[in-house]
Amino acid sequence: MRVLIAVTHLLGAGHLTRAAALARAFAAAGHETLLVSGGVPAPMVRRDGLRLVQLPPLRIAGTEFSTLLEPDGRPAESALLARRSALMIETVTAFGPDAVITELFPFGRRALAHEFLALVDAARAGRPRPLVLASVRDILVASTKPARIAEAHARVADLYDAVLVHGDPALVPLDTSWPVDAATAAKVRYTGYVDEGTVAPPATRRAGVLVAAGSGPAGLVLLGAAAEAARQRPDLGWRILAGHGVPEAALSGIGRELPPGVLGRARPDYRALLAGAAVSVSQCGYNTAIDLLATGTPAVLVPFEAGVETEQRLRAACLAARGLARVLPESELTAQTLVQAVEAQAAAPVPGPHGIDIAGARRTVELVESLHGVGPARRGSVPATDPAFAVIDRALDSVAARGGRVPLFWRDDDAIAASPKLDRLVGLAEAHGIPLLLAAIPSGIEPSLQRRLETAPGVRVAIHGLAHSNHARPGEKPAEFGAHRPLDIRIAEAAAGLRIARARLAEATVLPVFVPPWNRLAPDLAAALPDLGYCGLSAVPGPPVPGLRRLDATLDPIDWRGTRSLRDPEALLTGVADAIVRAPEQPVGLLTHHRVHDDALWSFVAALIAHLVRHPAIQLLDLREHFGVAAMDMGLKASKSRVSQIARTG
Repeated sequence: MRVLIAVTHLLGAGHLTRAAALARAFAAAGHETLLVSGGVPAPMVRRDGLRLVQLPPLRIAGTEFSTLLEPDGRPAESALLARRSALMIETVTAFGPDAVITELFPFGRRALAHEFLALVDAARAGRPRPLVLASVRDILVASTKPARIAEAHARVADLYDAVLVHGDPALVPLDTSWPVDAATAAKVRYTGYVDEGTVAPPATRRAGVLVAAGSGPAGLVLLGAAAEAARQRPDLGWRILAGHGVPEAALSGIGRELPPGVLGRARPDYRALLAGAAVSVSQCGYNTAIDLLATGTPAVLVPFEAGVETEQRLRAACLAARGLARVLPESELTAQTLVQAVEAQAAAPVPGPHGIDIAGARRTVELVESLHGVGPARRGSVPATDPAFAVIDRALDSVAARGGRVPLFWRDDDAIAASPKLDRLVGLAEAHGIPLLLAAIPSGIEPSLQRRLETAPGVRVAIHGLAHSNHARPGEKPAEFGAHRPLDIRIAEAAAGLRIARARLAEATVLPVFVPPWNRLAPDLAAALPDLGYCGLSAVPGPPVPGLRRLDATLDPIDWRGTRSLRDPEALLTGVADAIVRAPEQPVGLLTHHRVHDDALWSFVAALIAHLVRHPAIQLLDLREHFGVAAMDMGLKASKSRVSQIARTG
């Protein structure tokens, strides 16, 4: 792909740091990447390997984001703003991107709306039209004016394909800081935190207090308090780092009477220093929080709160709530309170593993690849633009011409635990907003599966038998719930599968839907499932079962009897198209097995999904709605009653 990322940082350098990290991640994955920067160049932001277009730079004073200034402090004139917009349009036209990513806009940078909209309009005029994506950090600062929030939502609805949220909802969901409406929520894709810092080896011994106060003058209050604390308690071993945006005169005043080596400028080896510090003292900007998550250093956080800024305070509170930091409000900051907080944090237990996702750079690339329907060249792959997809387009076009919709759902079998392949599966589903029915083997479910699903709200778990054990006789097709054993034994095992899944996974995640291993199920057990609390059945297409809602798989891309890799792509696509023509009202059910996928299968599935979801005739099924929430509630009561009866009778 050709990827253009547009960013203008006005206060600190965090926005530019994150955008540059994403640009390098795309470039490392083989995509031609262009970073358009509209802020003042920041010397600490890595530019190696980047293709950069620098607009005439702008900045602000304090937190007055509506008043744009030139670097020398003069108000930005309309001619300069016009030059920036013209350069935006020229750049996007000449580059011809496949994906355009606007950092923070349309959720922020209202003062620069004219140039961002000019960029988006120029991009959308391209043929083929590129993806248009918003890139935002984990926490936003919402306007107090509802009209401005509504304006941002309208721009997302009209102009954007997705909103990439560079955070982990396990720490802080976006709607904690921004009133996300339903339409915007459907376009949100969490990437995890974007970390491109170096991996610092664990220190053999932690010592001293490391203070860092951001990249600009917003950290002057913290720097002053830390310097005074270092004068009062030099025995704590202070090292204080000021950003390169702090004026030299201000830094000299702060550093009076401090021993050499205590106060200095920000350094590229900051993370290594942090890994060896006994306590960290800092604000709580995005990149600072990631440094703390990466090193596990005990932290005292003094969030920046000038003006209407609430971002750092909220992030600090979320970290503190998980035992990862101690918060000292800026309004209470003095040398004495800082020393007290440092000593208290040094004496506190060291935080354990936090489980917060900081692989956001890689995940962002994968999400955009999936949305665009491409990836690295794969054996047997079919790009989303391949002519082979024309047969499906013709079938869907005929449905759309009649005003019809073709339901689509995705089921994946044999889940038991978290893994990189499960991450890839969930990431692909989230990238396209497809609800995923994950068939888990109850007896094999490990605790890591529940932890992973806590951050995958679009995934629902179905009951994949009990142990995925084959009880068929030699020479017969494998089955766990065929007619090979007494019915009462199979009933007890089907009941146990539902009971175990509910015990090992969050109840809201589990759907009482039975997925028989190998898609084989004897009719007598199918008839008994409603009495066990099941309200749904998913196998391969078969006859209706009273009391159960069916949702069956129709497309399995694996060549099980041959290569166990990808079947002939053209035959697969032709089969899907024929099924759509024959029965457009029947759902297209994609069936995958993430644990055994190779690159060819991943590539085909990604391309197929990307192509299908873009067609207006496709309707994504809501799994809870399809199987019926009321039926689930009734099923839960029936299941508990039936399980109790089985327990009593043995």
